[in-house]
Amino acid sequence: MENTRRSFLKKVTAAGIGAAGLAATNTAAASTSAPEVQQKKKTAGKDDGKLRFGFIGTGSRCQEHINNVLAIPGNKIVAICDTQQGPLDSTLKHISKFNVPAPKVYTGSEREFEKMLNNEEFDCVIIASPWEWHVPMSVAAMKAGVPYVGVEVSAANTIDECWDLVNVSEATGSQLNIMENVCYRRDCLAALNMVRQDLFGELLHGTCGYQHDLRAVKFNDGKSYSYKEGGELRMGPTAFAEAQWRTQHSVTRNGDIYPTHGIGPVANCMDINHGNRFLSLSAMASQARGLNKFIVDKGGRDHKLANVRFNLGDIVTSMIKCANGQTVIVTHDTNSPRPYSLAFRIQGTDGLWMNDGNGVHIEGKSKPHQWDASEDWFKKYDHKLWSGLEAQAKEAGHGGMDFIMMYDLIDAIRNKKPAPMDCYDAAAWSAISGLSEMSIARGGALVDFPDFTRGQWIHRKPKFAI
Repeated sequence: MENTRRSFLKKVTAAGIGAAGLAATNTAAASTSAPEVQQKKKTAGKDDGKLRFGFIGTGSRCQEHINNVLAIPGNKIVAICDTQQGPLDSTLKHISKFNVPAPKVYTGSEREFEKMLNNEEFDCVIIASPWEWHVPMSVAAMKAGVPYVGVEVSAANTIDECWDLVNVSEATGSQLNIMENVCYRRDCLAALNMVRQDLFGELLHGTCGYQHDLRAVKFNDGKSYSYKEGGELRMGPTAFAEAQWRTQHSVTRNGDIYPTHGIGPVANCMDINHGNRFLSLSAMASQARGLNKFIVDKGGRDHKLANVRFNLGDIVTSMIKCANGQTVIVTHDTNSPRPYSLAFRIQGTDGLWMNDGNGVHIEGKSKPHQWDASEDWFKKYDHKLWSGLEAQAKEAGHGGMDFIMMYDLIDAIRNKKPAPMDCYDAAAWSAISGLSEMSIARGGALVDFPDFTRGQWIHRKPKFAI
């Protein structure tokens, strides 16, 4: 049976069935060639009992992951890879603080990561590179026989790329894990706990989004991570960090280009890919004004970037319909002056949680027409991942959720369990980018969501944070 299944996967991958027109729903699409299934490398901790980690992309996000990998006993860093010497030197200096052996360094061409993957043996490779490299690097790692591959968010930019992740993971047996840290945020896990204990009743609706003023991240002086008042404005190759590559996506694309921080926790609450799935999406975008205004306000109308035409609408709104009837609204807003918000709302027949305002209302338990403080409920329904690891997570990045995420992944590797957030999650959550771009280009037309599980969603049981 397994050989037959593998043969079928190779055939549909090689056929290159595209997602032309409306996104295909039950067929596999892939832009990569049929993956060659390689011999699996040595089992976890074969030599000294330590899990062997590799990192591709050595910016600040990589260093946060390294903190957590080395904070958990039984892990070592075998190799790191980057095209730029500055981030490599910074990461090596960072690793030296832990008094552990320095990893091998791979640098040079853009394809140097392939040499690293072929030369070294890993239990897990973490990919924290610019978005356009997430899929090529993930695919290469899985084909090289890496048992667990962690890819930063968003995992993919197009529908074909989403299929690439699914097809190669299925064909090689490598576990792809999307490193969506917000799924491990303490309030999100507590809300998930309440959903699973039926506090909200049957779920009806959710909202979420990525609402984060990134104007000062999309431009800098080539030295600092973010723009400094009165300083130089750069984007592209002469800029620094994310401004080198992230800003260009605002020039060439118009859609929700960063959906997973919001949709991941909502998808877990709604059992997406596990008894439920996304069916269709419609999206619209406002005018693109914020980035040009920022340039003019900071650099004047004669600034060389003032004539750059940005395509990304300042506010992108996507509405999703689910197989079990629920609706979800996802908002992308990174070019406007605003406080940070992921705008979570989980609403059912018996009550709801709203992140903005930090309120919970449960019919029959809350006072009529009044909010309870969400922290009062979340203390009672705190998830065991947090109640058991709070002390260790306390000093970790993003309020501790980075540590909880890495702990959960390492637990899966050591115990040979499925990835906590697998290739189907990576594909379904990331597909919002490509589908929203498609819908906006068609004036908000409804587009179909591919079924990346090929029908398995009907019988798959939830596995995240059980």
